[in-house]
Amino acid sequence: MKVNIDGLLVLFPYDYIYPEQYMYMLELKRTLDAKGHCALEMPSGTGKTVSLLALIVAYMRANPNDVTKLIYCSRTVPELEKVVEELKSLMVYYEKELKEKPSILGLALSSRKNLCIHSQVSIERDGKVVDARCHSLTASHVRAQHKHNPDIPVCGFFENFDVHGREEPLPAGIYGLDELKDYCREKGYCPYFMARYAITHANVVVYSYYYLLDPKIAEQVSNGLSKKSVVVFDEAHNIDNVCIESLSVKINRRILDKCQQNLESLNRLVNRIKDTDAERLKQEYQRLVEGLREASVARETDVILSNPVVPDEILKEAVPGNIRNAEHFISFMKRFLEYMKTRLRVQHVVSEIPPSFLKDCAQKVCIDRKPLRFCSERLRSLLRTLELTDIQDFSALILVSNFATLVSTYTKGFILIIEPFDDRTPTISNPILSFSCLDASIAIKPVFDRFQTVVITSGTLSPLDMYPKILDFRPVTMAMFTMTLARTCICPMIVSKGNDQVAMTSKFETREDPAVIRNYGNLLVELSAVVPDGVVCFFTSYIYMESTVASWYEQGIIDQVQKHKLLFIETQDAAETSLALLNYQKACNNGRGAVLLSVARGKVSEGIDFDHHYGRCVIMFGVPYVYTQSKILKARLEYLRDQFQIRENDFLTFDAMRHAAQCVGRALRGKTDYGIMVFADKRFARADKRGKLPRWIQEHLKDALCNLSTDEAVQVAKRFLRQMAQPFHREDQLGLSLLTLEQLESEEMQKKLEQKMQYV
Repeated sequence: MKVNIDGLLVLFPYDYIYPEQYMYMLELKRTLDAKGHCALEMPSGTGKTVSLLALIVAYMRANPNDVTKLIYCSRTVPELEKVVEELKSLMVYYEKELKEKPSILGLALSSRKNLCIHSQVSIERDGKVVDARCHSLTASHVRAQHKHNPDIPVCGFFENFDVHGREEPLPAGIYGLDELKDYCREKGYCPYFMARYAITHANVVVYSYYYLLDPKIAEQVSNGLSKKSVVVFDEAHNIDNVCIESLSVKINRRILDKCQQNLESLNRLVNRIKDTDAERLKQEYQRLVEGLREASVARETDVILSNPVVPDEILKEAVPGNIRNAEHFISFMKRFLEYMKTRLRVQHVVSEIPPSFLKDCAQKVCIDRKPLRFCSERLRSLLRTLELTDIQDFSALILVSNFATLVSTYTKGFILIIEPFDDRTPTISNPILSFSCLDASIAIKPVFDRFQTVVITSGTLSPLDMYPKILDFRPVTMAMFTMTLARTCICPMIVSKGNDQVAMTSKFETREDPAVIRNYGNLLVELSAVVPDGVVCFFTSYIYMESTVASWYEQGIIDQVQKHKLLFIETQDAAETSLALLNYQKACNNGRGAVLLSVARGKVSEGIDFDHHYGRCVIMFGVPYVYTQSKILKARLEYLRDQFQIRENDFLTFDAMRHAAQCVGRALRGKTDYGIMVFADKRFARADKRGKLPRWIQEHLKDALCNLSTDEAVQVAKRFLRQMAQPFHREDQLGLSLLTLEQLESEEMQKKLEQKMQYV
């Protein structure tokens, strides 16, 4: 289908289009024309990815001087692969329509763990171990030693890439992780470094958020990307938390003890080199006098040594004299380490801002702010000079030096909290220092400033006006789209009480009430008896799920559930959860049916689709508020109130509702799908909660469905399932939720679409 989007001819790779896809592409086109940023909410399962790709690729081809690259960011590897599959379908359609293969290069980039093809390194399961082993085979000094002594192992794939791969660009085409690995196996190149090299001239790059938002990685990987790029953050409902995590550090006693061992090891190495190769240390000293940029010329193999964000003016400066010399730097770090140990000797919670921490540090151990700002880069230079192969051993020292740089670089938007006990072991002394970013805009600001268009999009961005506030940007467009349906295929309802009229709620004061737990259990039993195939349940936390399931065992509810379906539980162990998911899907496939108990904010709630029979019903047990006693959260709420005038309760409710919407949204992955969404907590019926649900859910949440008992909910579910069981064909959607080109271009349809558009 060739669609005219506000004067731009877009090749859309399907015979039919959803009305919301057309409206979505219209908003994207306006954003690209304005060379600004936007926030768009598009319902789950309505073809958001293909709409983005089709519109932006068409725009790039029509305006090659205005937009040169699409950078598509998502979170998980399965999500990245989905984008690549849609891009392949689009390119097949281009080839069919244009009668020639389009000269577009698109590729996915992931970690070494997902791209390594080295027989001995790729068998490792831990990503950090893979990084360290890769570094030990590809570091420049290892390769130099190999030339003199062939017995020293190097990576043949990297050697081939270094000699031939840079000269031979990746041919046009779309490369997912598997295609890239297959191509590189055939050529004998390293897929990871091939992808790192190719993203600079690729037209479409698909990779993780962290490659742009985490300054430690972004400086190494994304530094050469064109300013005329369009950046898309898909599934961006949680983007503020990703920004905050990328600039936060946690340090405990174990890390400090390991850091001390690291410093002693470094000291021994420096003394050994002084005796055998003093010239090497002298050369490094001279480079440091000239400035950090010369001392730390970024090498492709050294992303593992990457630094936290360092302002450009620092890189141009000479390193302070008291840490230029390797021995002096180690002594300096030992002094800072001793100060850190004294700070962790606390009996009560300490909370302070970075300037206060730095003032105390200067008074007690005479360490000034300026040399601290250089710690990360100075360590980076030293580790290179010492030609270490196993960088992983120095992870604790790298972490402490990163903290030193961060705490001395930022004065605003951060807080330092030292707690005598870890939350998991509140009775055992286990002090932990948390250096936490409070302002998500600090990490994402360079992205907004650098690239001409940034698209923030997801199926659950409501309320939409919160994101420009917490990310501190001015969008040229903000729009929410509803879901046009030929039949009402979603059934949201709020179950507020059990059959005994006891209120259902996960509120802290009543959550352990046996009547509340029993009512939650009865709701699950009743629904698992009437809903076919898969039922997915979400709890507010792992602790709440464990205590509830234990009570259900005692009350005999688990036995009743298992009469109807098999039961699987998500745990905090990733391997166990993957196995539970696999068996859950098997039980749904063979007709036995299954219930999966999982947690909001857990692995199952993000990026895993329960399409069709895998998720006929989703139950949200309680309102998934974040743990409100966290000192870090309290500090962030205070910061949001003072800086952005966002009230604490507004933010907490917004955060809880976006996660609730994300959980229940797992049930519907397309217009041919159908599912029941159960909000099992009386508080969901309140206007402040209900009003923060996405518009496409609110539209179907009628007043009559907002205060149901368990029996009433079961009757509504039965009636809905009977309606969905009636024959439904594609023809039934034509002209309503599925449009041909002729229907789309009709005047009547254009008027309808204009009326449906809702701006914020």
